Amino acid sequence: MQDENPSLELKDIRKSFLSKQVLNGISIKLFRGKITCMLGPSGCGKTTALKIISGIERQDSGTVVIENKVISDKNYGDLASDYRNIGLVFQDFALFPHLTVFDNVAYGLKGKLRNDLIVERVSELLRKVDLEDYDQKYPHMLSGGEQQRIALIRAIAPKPPVMLMDEPFSGLDDRLRDEIRDYTLYLLRDEKAAVLIVTHDPDEAMKMADNIALMRDGEIVQHGAPYNIYNSPSDIRVAKFFSQINIIDGVVQNSQVNTAFGPFFTPGLINGTAVSIVIRPQHLKLDFDRNGKGPEPSVSDGIAARGLVLSSRFVGKESIVELEIDKFALKLVVTIPGVFLPSKGVALWASMRRDRCFVFPKEK
Repeated sequence: MQDENPSLELKDIRKSFLSKQVLNGISIKLFRGKITCMLGPSGCGKTTALKIISGIERQDSGTVVIENKVISDKNYGDLASDYRNIGLVFQDFALFPHLTVFDNVAYGLKGKLRNDLIVERVSELLRKVDLEDYDQKYPHMLSGGEQQRIALIRAIAPKPPVMLMDEPFSGLDDRLRDEIRDYTLYLLRDEKAAVLIVTHDPDEAMKMADNIALMRDGEIVQHGAPYNIYNSPSDIRVAKFFSQINIIDGVVQNSQVNTAFGPFFTPGLINGTAVSIVIRPQHLKLDFDRNGKGPEPSVSDGIAARGLVLSSRFVGKESIVELEIDKFALKLVVTIPGVFLPSKGVALWASMRRDRCFVFPKEK
């Protein structure tokens, strides 16, 4: 059951720079032990939101609440960054170069714990990230992945109720990113803080988050569990942000749209409405041509449409096939697990999982 009181709450936060509205009334709640990813393209306002929470920037209006205490609003004023009890992990790690690993991790504990308890806490965290023998090394002696782990446990050491992480894995190569992500998830879950991770990478958000707040143009356009956002996107731009999509355009007539794959029902849309039917490449199926015939229609996959292969290539775990549907000048991209490399010009039949299709008003 969700805690009644959030560890962090943003209420109607607005911010502009000169004449540009960067945040347009965003509101969000973060709860203890849960990881929220604030996801969006560059310039959408997510980093500005993080800076406002941490006290680096001041919002024009709205309220920031941490652990039921108002720390920033128009009437209350601002609590200084150092007193907000927030853990921060920056994109560039921001370790103190003149301090040892031990002193970096202990930095936020000094004056708060006895020396023996500081040693105990630092040693515990170094063990958790497999760096217990690195306590007397300096940051320049560490690899990028090791520096990232030290930055993480330094932020976690004082046990803050809220952790903020700004693009924490962007400077790491793919192999190292997966390894550090695993360490990070383990530690964050173990420490049970409320975590906000800012990222532009939808795959990273899907792998890490309990909840995703998807931002666009200074607003949160959809907020929910990764599964729900991926499988129930609020609009075509949300669907497109998470993966490649195929788009079939049509016009509503008598509450349906006629396509190469048969009719799609569009309840609630009036005649003449231009719509886009969206299907991801992995939710299309391919079948071989049998003397001009394809698979029988079904409730789950609808009517199959015949097309000719334009190209095919193998990309590691799957094959990508590009197909042009006969008589419709419709090009589709299909992904097939494993190796499937039909030659150019080969006839195949494509069908669509009806439960994985989305119908949206056509973008202008």
